[in-house]
Amino acid sequence: MTRQSHFVVVGGGTAGWIAAFIIQDSARRKGINARISVIEPSSIPTVGVGEATTAAFRVLLKHFGIDEFEFFRKTGATFKLGIRHEDWRRKGYTYYGPIDDPHQVIQPPPGAPSDYLNVYAVAAGRPITDMHLFGPLLEQKKAPYARKADGSLIPLGPFHHAYHFDQALVGKFFASKSRGVDIIDAVVSGVHRSPETGDITALELDNGQQLQADFFIDATGFRKQLIVKEMQAPWISYAHELPVNRALPFWLDIKPGEEIANYTRAWAQDAGWMWQIPTQTRYGCGYVYSDEFSTPEQAKAEVERVLGREIEVRGDIRFQIGRLENAWVGNVLAVGLSSSFLEPLESTSIHGTIVQMMLFADRHLKHPADMTPADRDDYNTRVGRQVDDFRTFVNTHYMVERDDTPFWREVRTNRIHHETRERLAHWKAHMPRHEHFPDTLFGLPHIQTQLHYPVLAGLGLLDPALARKEMDADPKLRQFAREAYDSLVREYRAAAQQALGHAEFLETVRAMA
Repeated sequence: MTRQSHFVVVGGGTAGWIAAFIIQDSARRKGINARISVIEPSSIPTVGVGEATTAAFRVLLKHFGIDEFEFFRKTGATFKLGIRHEDWRRKGYTYYGPIDDPHQVIQPPPGAPSDYLNVYAVAAGRPITDMHLFGPLLEQKKAPYARKADGSLIPLGPFHHAYHFDQALVGKFFASKSRGVDIIDAVVSGVHRSPETGDITALELDNGQQLQADFFIDATGFRKQLIVKEMQAPWISYAHELPVNRALPFWLDIKPGEEIANYTRAWAQDAGWMWQIPTQTRYGCGYVYSDEFSTPEQAKAEVERVLGREIEVRGDIRFQIGRLENAWVGNVLAVGLSSSFLEPLESTSIHGTIVQMMLFADRHLKHPADMTPADRDDYNTRVGRQVDDFRTFVNTHYMVERDDTPFWREVRTNRIHHETRERLAHWKAHMPRHEHFPDTLFGLPHIQTQLHYPVLAGLGLLDPALARKEMDADPKLRQFAREAYDSLVREYRAAAQQALGHAEFLETVRAMA
């Protein structure tokens, strides 16, 4: 019998259970004899104020064979087809960022450069979102499903959507789906380490148990209980270029009969921005702001002024924006908020956890005694690059025209990262292309041009004259792109007419139980 490896995930929640699921599944596929334990103390509550994901989460559900409709029913989840950005470029200006990619459904002519449809739309002065299936669905708050004549539901298009949900419910859902995973309701009260290697050998639990293991996943959130407090992993701060550092969370109820948004609302305010994330019964909301420019009392007053109603604040969340220099140190690997944190503008947290654990499981999962410093170096380099890319993408959102408050004047003038400026300078001479984002993650899902184009266009950061010049260099491609764009617009507008309203879809799925 092969030697058994014991993997312990410290901290449950969404990140911890994603880690446990991926390790369990990959170990089985690789023939690794793995025991997996999740330490999830019931004494530490999870505050669910709404979480948004990327399409990587739907890929995860499909990977584990989890029925999507069951997921909707048991977690109160809703669709996320994109982000509605309000008042970012300037007050009164709104743009959408749909997450589908029309390039997936059009076979390009031989030799066509990547992103030619995006380049055509900019050149022609036509909205990029119009050629996205999710474009009209976002504007009409509809689901990417229609009803067949027999009453069953059929998806519209091949694109992966994302979800909104209460993360506390999703952690419980994954726990209920676990097979062969030991769940331990206890708090880690002490740590034993090898005097020779410095690796962790065992955990002392407050129930008197000592838990020995070979490898540990730190999913303890902002506490970073193992990776920082024990392993002393250094932290790289992004506070200069992403200065928001505090959040004021609250809830808003969804009224009976009210249509439910299928987007994350990112609404710029005086000292940061407000999120509104729909679940099936309420909006999880929050004001993410910089306490350099606002106090908690001022932030609450501002929210109540713009909403025209009083709110009940659910907490005062303070955070450090940045990442670990190395997310894997010794025999401890950090995931989720233990590993990095960016403001939740582009839903990078759960996305990062999924991609990072897929990377670990695919390239490095083996008996811990066989893991090498080269494994750790490879993983840390790739994950560090991933989070740096997230930082640059989020930082790009602050290249705005707004200068109406001290916060906006400061961020647009002094807080733009040099990598952001370098990319934007390059895109003044060359339209953004897929190949401008080198594959650093072994082909795994990552931020690419399909997410950049709506943001760059929405902020007015793309040059139509440059796009026209590139299109004019190949008249046949320009004609092909025009016809493809027009075809997609017609097809997707017609599809939107057949699509169910978001609330009607959710009601239909709930009735299937």
